[in-house]
Amino acid sequence: MSEPIFLQPIFQERIWGGTKLDLFGYEIPNDHTGECWAVSAHPNGQSVVKNGPYQGMKLGDLWSAHPELFNSKSAVFPLLTKILDASDDLSVQVHPDDEYAGKHENGELGKTECWYIVDAEPGAAIIYGHEANTKEQLVQMIENGDWDGLLTKVPVKAGDFFYVPSGTIHALGKGIVVLETQQSSDTTYRVYDYDRKDKNGNTRELHLEKAIDVTSVPQAYQPITHDTTKQEGLTVTSFVSNPFFTVQKWEVSGDVSLAGNEKYTIFSVLEGSGSLTAGDQSYALAKGDHFILPAGFGPYRLSGELQIIMSHE
Repeated sequence: MSEPIFLQPIFQERIWGGTKLDLFGYEIPNDHTGECWAVSAHPNGQSVVKNGPYQGMKLGDLWSAHPELFNSKSAVFPLLTKILDASDDLSVQVHPDDEYAGKHENGELGKTECWYIVDAEPGAAIIYGHEANTKEQLVQMIENGDWDGLLTKVPVKAGDFFYVPSGTIHALGKGIVVLETQQSSDTTYRVYDYDRKDKNGNTRELHLEKAIDVTSVPQAYQPITHDTTKQEGLTVTSFVSNPFFTVQKWEVSGDVSLAGNEKYTIFSVLEGSGSLTAGDQSYALAKGDHFILPAGFGPYRLSGELQIIMSHE
């Protein structure tokens, strides 16, 4: 296939969501829209192909019917790209790894994820990690509700990046918009939810036994460094590369010619506008676009002023 696969996002209402996702040009369904599932084949919300011969197909169906477009050994589409609008604090939570999720969550994948901070209000912060030195201390601090003593807060600003392996206690704070790249999983174990109630007056379920099972100890926050390379028209910041995913930020200014790819590659346009040209075909790119270049896609050119998050297996 010689054209990009553009995808229509799915939107999810959340108690902590807001309206900032409309900054990407989306028609959001309500004023508590917390998540844009931009590139997803997860059963709880699948992206739909917007163009070309597979227009109207769900991404999961395309994965199953046309594996040649992806050149992957994974049984399911393994990644999920989201944009989150944390208008309020998210619950403090932790995710299982593949082994635990496979055993306890009906074969679901584990959830290792990472965040690129798109926007952050002054004073915004995340929770990342905890201060317990042993599992026993972790349990005691949770049982005592010593959240100030347990949870590590980290201030954030636009452009920051955080890698969040499974087993990490974490939460986005209010006033933050992130692009999240994660394993294709919807399994979350809530540790603490600020005792708030949903629209029906009920407190949300916590999952303390499973959360304690999967939380790694100790868990101090340590900033990670990034490598940046430049060529004419393109600056690439490499954030993370591991068995789950590779994630980079591409900043295009002008024109850059790029080689093709053996495996599929995911692109999310966060800022700017421009075009992708392959052969004699050109495709407009704008803020809020998400697309996949299929496996075997040949040489192409990116033009314009663009800020893109690129990811692949």
